[in-house]
Amino acid sequence: MTPTNALVVVESPTKARTLSKLLKRPYEVKASMGHVKDLPKSKLGVNIDDNFAPTYIVIKGKGPILKDLREAAKKASTIYMATDPDREGEAISWHLSEVLSTVNPSIRRVDLHEITKEGVQRALRRPREIDLNLVNAQQARRILDRLVGYKLSPLLWRKLHGGLSAGRVQSVAVRLIVDREREIEAFIPQEYWSIAAAFRTAAGEAFEARLFARDGVRVGSPGDEGALVIPDEAQAHTIVEDLRTLTYGVGEVRRRDQARNPAPPFTTSSLQQEANRKLGFSASRTMAVAQQLYEGLDVGEGTVGLITYMRTDSVRVAASAQHEAREFIARSFGDAYLPERPRRYRSRRDAQEAHEAIRPTGVTRTPERVKPYLRSDQYRLYRLIWERFLASQMAAAVLDTLSVDITGGGYLFRATGSRIKFPGFLILYRESSDNGDNDREGWLPPLAPGDPLGLDRVTPEQHFTQPPPRYTEATLVRALEEKGIGRPSTYAPTIETIKKRGYVTSRDRRLAPTEVGRMVTDLLVEHFPEIVDVDFTAGMEDNLDRIEEGNADWQQILREFYGPFEQTLQRAEAKIPVVEFPEVEIGEPCPQCGQPLVRKHGRFGVFIACSGFPACRYTRPVGIGVTCPRCGAEVVARRTKRGRTFYGCSAYPTCTFTSWDRPSDRPCPRCHSLMVHKRTRRGEELRCTNDACGHRLPVAEPAAAAAPAR
Repeated sequence: MTPTNALVVVESPTKARTLSKLLKRPYEVKASMGHVKDLPKSKLGVNIDDNFAPTYIVIKGKGPILKDLREAAKKASTIYMATDPDREGEAISWHLSEVLSTVNPSIRRVDLHEITKEGVQRALRRPREIDLNLVNAQQARRILDRLVGYKLSPLLWRKLHGGLSAGRVQSVAVRLIVDREREIEAFIPQEYWSIAAAFRTAAGEAFEARLFARDGVRVGSPGDEGALVIPDEAQAHTIVEDLRTLTYGVGEVRRRDQARNPAPPFTTSSLQQEANRKLGFSASRTMAVAQQLYEGLDVGEGTVGLITYMRTDSVRVAASAQHEAREFIARSFGDAYLPERPRRYRSRRDAQEAHEAIRPTGVTRTPERVKPYLRSDQYRLYRLIWERFLASQMAAAVLDTLSVDITGGGYLFRATGSRIKFPGFLILYRESSDNGDNDREGWLPPLAPGDPLGLDRVTPEQHFTQPPPRYTEATLVRALEEKGIGRPSTYAPTIETIKKRGYVTSRDRRLAPTEVGRMVTDLLVEHFPEIVDVDFTAGMEDNLDRIEEGNADWQQILREFYGPFEQTLQRAEAKIPVVEFPEVEIGEPCPQCGQPLVRKHGRFGVFIACSGFPACRYTRPVGIGVTCPRCGAEVVARRTKRGRTFYGCSAYPTCTFTSWDRPSDRPCPRCHSLMVHKRTRRGEELRCTNDACGHRLPVAEPAAAAAPAR
């Protein structure tokens, strides 16, 4: 029976407004503004001797909110806790129920996976009790992080300097970035060469092929086991001269249809990665915009949630959503674009299958239909989610592929081509890894075995092996997910934390460790190896999942962790010396008081400061080795209030030069203007800032374009 007066409690005011418009009477919807209780900030808040009993207190400023909720609860026949359907949401509902049960014990929990009228009514028909396994998993995570943070961070303050912190997940993320940077620094490039040739058919049609093998041995690059490596220009020249003396003909011709299946709909991780690559969004920006789409926006039909819950590692799709998508595909694209059966995707073994993948709540709300009601970032992210989901339910693309062998002497060249025979899902969506080629690019002229070929030219190309790239936010999220570190809700806040702490910095949208990040990581690796051990951290995530499933006791998990951790803390306190950071004069006077400037170490790494501190408080960042194109002073890296890196003149405010892109110390070879680093879909390049010039150079091999043919 419908209650005469029901109270629905959510976390967010936006979510509350959306639900109020969807439910109306007899429901009253109120927001808790997130967590209402937490561990105290001023002390540990965990009684280790009493089986890790937490001490929760009402968060400062939440008193009036709880008072208002109590008054509403007194008048309600039933209270529905509709916080987010995950561990954090379950814990919020649990804390709220503890407070409100004293005035109204009739409390039920509902899961809102989508905030639409149908989704909300469906959830209210299936209320349940609060799941204490989910609560205990959240409690265990919160206490683990508190123990590590509040026990380990003070040690860093005493041994290094104040403001530092360590975390169970964040420290592992920093270690991944530090380890990758050291791989790059230790990398020794190796030279190798490849050879391309231009051939012509008897009908005069030209095409290109690459040297694939010599005397049955495949041509490759250093590190390719068993491959023939052309190590230098001399050997490349010898092969080129040999090739020019031979006659060539078509060998084997292989042509086949190749099916390409669509990617599954988004999970939290894959959404963050794709939004970073395609839209340039940080993980935190992606999640903030997705939250807005989930909680609801007015799109001309009233306020409605546009996407399903966005913290998920499942690729499951509800049958009703699949049916709606198939009807839309048939109507909009035709039956040929429908697979025979609805597509079902397999989630990771440890995925939460109670959740769905991230999808639009209604595919008939097309991006163009809702565009007038959305901000630019909301529209772009919604379009990405909508297209990915719809494409995931479409027929495979069929590629017409052709591979041709060209033989001459003991040499084998290979040419390949492909074109789209049937676009399938590609008519709507391409993953960011797709190159976006047009349908006929790379196709070959008609060729048959035994056809003679003429050789137009042979071109050797010099290459150097490349170090592993720095992590982007997208590739770091993928690495964390693949290694089992963290869960969907933790990726974005982890990345934001390590940036705000100054352990990593963003250079051309790639993450590099700061000096402080290296020092803290080295200290933790030496004295707390388990804290920054990837396998150990992943194992702890598995333990939290076991608690959630009811297969492990949360207090026992904490006991097994804390005993060895406390012993390690005691040993580290005795062994780690206090690190002194010397101040080094840089040979410049302070522009404000004339005293020598010194290089100092701080919370965010190295910076320049006046030696007369605290009487003189002049500071500036360390330069990046580039002179300002306007005044000749040094260019420095700075940070916005939100932590985004930009570049500006050290003489500010006298000179106001700034750039979001990292300036290069190489002037443009054509017009001598400033060049900046730019990320493109094909890699990194240097681009001239003079619009009239626009010259571009690849960063990896700026001086070594293709070597001329001999």
